[in-house]
Amino acid sequence: MEPPIDINNIFSVSDSNFDDLAIELFHWQYQHNPVYRQWVNLVSPNPCSIKTPVQIPALPISFFKSHEVLVSGQAATCVFESSRTTGMISSKHYVPNLDGYEKSAICGFENRYGKLEEWCVLALLPAYLERENSSLVYMANRFIEKSGHPSSGFYLYDFADLHKKLLELEAAGQKTLLLGVTFALLDFTKMYPMNLKHTVIMETGGMKGRGIELTRVELHQLLCDRTGLSSIHAEYGMTELLSQAYSEGEGRFHCPPWMKVLLRKEDDPFEIMQEGTGLLQVID
Repeated sequence: MEPPIDINNIFSVSDSNFDDLAIELFHWQYQHNPVYRQWVNLVSPNPCSIKTPVQIPALPISFFKSHEVLVSGQAATCVFESSRTTGMISSKHYVPNLDGYEKSAICGFENRYGKLEEWCVLALLPAYLERENSSLVYMANRFIEKSGHPSSGFYLYDFADLHKKLLELEAAGQKTLLLGVTFALLDFTKMYPMNLKHTVIMETGGMKGRGIELTRVELHQLLCDRTGLSSIHAEYGMTELLSQAYSEGEGRFHCPPWMKVLLRKEDDPFEIMQEGTGLLQVID
């Protein structure tokens, strides 16, 4: 069963019609997604009265570990699965149609960085390549394909080849995106410090169980010191989420127009906060 909204309308959304689209999709999900409907019935006394995005009940991401969150009558063409450490249960996101995810990923990147055809995309994602069903690997693969640059591609632990490729691209003045998992970026730049001018380093997180974890400020400063860059970019994504937010430095992330984030109190998730530390509710 397809949603009542043309997907192209979602990716052309603006502040003026975001609320209307979000509410329309909420009521559709409530009607047709049995897991979400059960949750809403538990936490909302009158779902029919929900008229603004602030009122929309957020499904805890833990449900993606314990339930098959999917609209009735739909079958998954792809199942994205989160990474996990020993003993942990991974999240599984059952995706019936990958067109929306691909368009969201590409449009979200190009909204902030311009056409992918202008970039050479190098993906340093060894931990993700070593397991199946990673949404990040799927996204990186689409970026590589869309860039069309002959040097775009994935790297595992072949740091020497990556270093050689980066020097060639720098010499040619080619805009390059080095998309990397945190621990691999640290290992690579420690082994091959360099002075980059035409490259954007974008870290995706990923230090669990890989030694001492640095704060984001410490991590970015260390990477800047080793690469000569003034800032390190970052991507925020989740297995349970089909859109990404991007940071161009200083830890401030920007969402695409079709994705908004609310901050809620940890001890009362129905109360909205304007600042501070709390629970993030993402409306995508």
